[in-house]
Amino acid sequence: MSAHISNDTPALRHDWRREELLALFDLPLPELLHRAASVHRRHFDPAEVQVSTLLSVKTGGCPEDCAYCPQAQRYDTGVNAQKLMSTEQVLAKAQQAKAAGASRFCMGAAWRSPKDRDIPKVAEMIREVKALGLETCATLGMLSSEHAHALKDAGLDYYNHNLDTAPEFYGDIIHTREYQDRLDTLGHVRDAGMKTCCGGIVGMGESREQRAGLLQALANLPAHPDSVPINRLVQVAGTPLHGTAELDPFEFVRTIAVARIAMPKSMVRLSAGREGMSDELQALCFLAGANSIFYGEKLLTTGNPDTGRDQALFARLGLRPMAVQVENSHDHHRTDAPGSGTVHADITASAPLRGRAA
Repeated sequence: MSAHISNDTPALRHDWRREELLALFDLPLPELLHRAASVHRRHFDPAEVQVSTLLSVKTGGCPEDCAYCPQAQRYDTGVNAQKLMSTEQVLAKAQQAKAAGASRFCMGAAWRSPKDRDIPKVAEMIREVKALGLETCATLGMLSSEHAHALKDAGLDYYNHNLDTAPEFYGDIIHTREYQDRLDTLGHVRDAGMKTCCGGIVGMGESREQRAGLLQALANLPAHPDSVPINRLVQVAGTPLHGTAELDPFEFVRTIAVARIAMPKSMVRLSAGREGMSDELQALCFLAGANSIFYGEKLLTTGNPDTGRDQALFARLGLRPMAVQVENSHDHHRTDAPGSGTVHADITASAPLRGRAA
């Protein structure tokens, strides 16, 4: 297989072939990093990183069988099912997040898909959070077209729904929904006019070809996801994937780099698994084109680096949080919010990252 891939590939493509992506994976690491960094610099400031995280508004009790997930009710992981938070509880968290410098507030619920009775409750949360002048995002499972439009009408800006892995490996990980179900949800989200956040998980026992297959599926969507979270498997005792051989760190860096090349204008996000990454590994990921992180001590139900460590890492690397534009729901004007990002509502006691971290 030839590794002689032109640096003059179009800025945006939706026709990536598997062998092209594998050829990128096969490049010497310095060459791959150079190509990815060059693409990154054409579209972003390499010293800026978007800061995001999730607040779990409904934890545990999910009926699905995703082999990696501690929130599946069929696995004994110590995660107990909880009821949906009230709008008042969510709004209080959102107010704390805004006071700490947040501009986007993300809400996650452990559902296979929301029921009709759930949508008005979530829509109310979205409207109230939006009224604070915050950008909104959610991950609630599969959506129908009607539900997607209802959430959009409530003011939802982003919807997260991952493909998880390559189509041919998907059946080894999940049996309770089909790959097409995920594609259908993404289609409903796009048709409703919301932005998509869509990525996957690596280190689940897949091959390099299957990692390339995940990136191929993402890059060949009708529109590249606005954000592409790349999760490194967090092994949780009680889940079927506990004990899986860990992915080589350099292979993770290669995955980030190929994602950056294939989806040049997307935010490539270091998501779950950062708690187990060294500062040096994270630095390599930023060199490879990652420009977004989840920030806060808890990522839904698994650990994440504490805010102090992130602040120190940003300072050591000379990185700064990316300014995020937020639409105020009252006057519909776009305003810059320098140094802000999405801050986990439970970590607001810590000083948020502002400007260049000190």
